[in-house]
Formats: sequence, structure tokens, C-alpha cells
Amino acid sequence: MSLSMNKNIAVGIGIGTIVTAAASISYRRLSTYVPPKVWAAKPALGAFAAINKPTAGPSSEIALPRGKHPFQLYSLGTPNGVKVTILLEALVDAYPGFEYDAWLVRIDGGQFGSDFVKINPNSKIPCAYDYGEGKGEGKSEPTRLFESASIMLHLVEQYDKKGIFLPTDKRAEIMNWIFWAQGSAPFLGGGFGHFYNYAPVKIEYAIDRYAMEAKRQLDVLNRALGGLDGGPYSGGPFICGDEVTLADMVIFPWYGNVCLGKLYAGSDTFLSVESDYPHVCAWAKRMFELDYVQRGRKVNRPFGPDEDQLHNRHEKSDFLTNTQDKVKAREAKSV
Repeated sequence: MSLSMNKNIAVGIGIGTIVTAAASISYRRLSTYVPPKVWAAKPALGAFAAINKPTAGPSSEIALPRGKHPFQLYSLGTPNGVKVTILLEALVDAYPGFEYDAWLVRIDGGQFGSDFVKINPNSKIPCAYDYGEGKGEGKSEPTRLFESASIMLHLVEQYDKKGIFLPTDKRAEIMNWIFWAQGSAPFLGGGFGHFYNYAPVKIEYAIDRYAMEAKRQLDVLNRALGGLDGGPYSGGPFICGDEVTLADMVIFPWYGNVCLGKLYAGSDTFLSVESDYPHVCAWAKRMFELDYVQRGRKVNRPFGPDEDQLHNRHEKSDFLTNTQDKVKAREAKSV
């Protein structure tokens, strides 16, 4: 073996030893927690943690209200709730006879109320009752609906008679993207969003792990919208071609809002969205400008600017008269 080869091996071993030692130090730094043999619940830490528990079922008797329209939504203006309200508002625009009631359910224990759990045994928003088109309060046994994508599929099957948002010729591709989003978004929200934004301590390993996955998913979208993935509707301007479909409505509240900087403060900069995902950013801006998207994002929203909050929605005119800025102005005037 030559002297130079011995030197290269020695250098290689030396670098390897340094890398291994650094990894060992890093591992020891991160491995202070040793899982017990049997897990037990501990006092909750961090935002929203106190509402979690390891059991299901109702914890209190809470009745849900009911409005005059056949479709009754119980929700909160988080991304999963906004998916549904964007579609509902799009249906209102497309079909003049369609209307719905949307009731705010705050995630402070209300999702564990008896009536809510009767609709959704998983105690998550959104959920809904459909009393049947044209039957209103006369139908005694409504159809219960939970899980955002399930609610949306039900809505287009029952109320989108023209097939605007789930056209037959694009159904397979639209469904591909819906299922992609349903499987992927928990890594963006419950993974990246939780550890980057909500966790009571910043854990480098967790943030790095989920930031990597969030960026990979954004790259999936960027390639599709930029015409690089070879799909049948690759190249945009929307997820499945020239028109907005269910695919856009399911994906936008999570990925679009991240790119617009409206989901987790600073995450658009942290993930370098403008430079790395220009096609997703352009699509997000197109979606945000749509009137029914603007309305849908305000429904059941109890946070943000008052003019963007419509806690309960019963008619399209509520956007002009019952957002929180209008409600507070009336209350102040009446005092």
C-alpha cells in the first residue's frame, strides 16, 4: 500500500472519528429522556396541550344549536375548518338557492360536548349535519359528517349538480391530490407547525425533522404547479389545470397559507418559500384573491383582525353586517 494511500486512509479515519464523536455528543445532548416501561399521562404543557387527553367520548352535556338551512356546520376557522367553508361559499356563489348555517365551536372543551361527540366520535372540527336538500327541519334523522375531506365529498355529491368542483374527467387526479393532502398535512401542521410554533420548548431535532418534510412536500407542489412532475394537469395555474377544484380547496388552507405567511409567524421566511417554491407562492396568491376564499376564511374565525371574524354564519349578507368589527360597533353604540 502506498504512503499516500495510507495518508488518505488516516485522514479518512480521523475525519470519521471527529464526525462520530460530534454525533455522539449531539446524541447525548438530545437523549436526556428515557421512556418508561409503561407510559402515563402528565400535566399538559404548551398551547392547546391542556385540551388533549388519552381517552375519547363526551365529557359534558352541551347541546348544539341548529339553524334554518338543511346543512349545519360546527367548526372553527383553522385550516381544516376553512377547507369546508371555502367550498360552502363557492357553492353559494355557484348555486343561488344554496345556503348553510355555520356555528363556531371553540377548541376549549366544546368539542367534547355530548352533541358534538354524537356527530364526530373523534372530537375534532369540522363536523356537520345534513338534514337533506329541501327538507330543512322536517327530516328527523340527518346525515352526520366528520373529517373535512369526507364533508367536502358529500357536499359536491349532493349539491354540486353541475360537477364544477369535482368534474368527472378529472376525478381520479383530484382524488389523488385530496388523499395526498390528507396524508401529508399532519406532518406540516402537527409536526412542523407544532414544534416550530406551539411547543413550549424549541427542540432542534424535531424542528429540523419536520422542516425537512415540510420543504419536501412544498417541492412536490412546486414541481406539479411548475410543470415538472409529468402529471396530466401539471403546470397549473391550479392543482388540476385551469379551474379551481376540490384539490385546491383542500390544499390551500395549509400549504397556501404557509407560503403567504398566514399560518405560523415567520415560517415563510424560515422555509424560504419565495425563493424555493415560486410556483406554489403564485398559486397561493391566486387562490387568496378569490372572493369565496376571502369569505370562507372568515367563517367561524375567532382570532385575527375583527373584520376577518365571522363567528356564526347564516346568510351571505352576514359578511356585511355581522363580522366582529360590526358587532362590536353595534354593542358600543347601544351602551
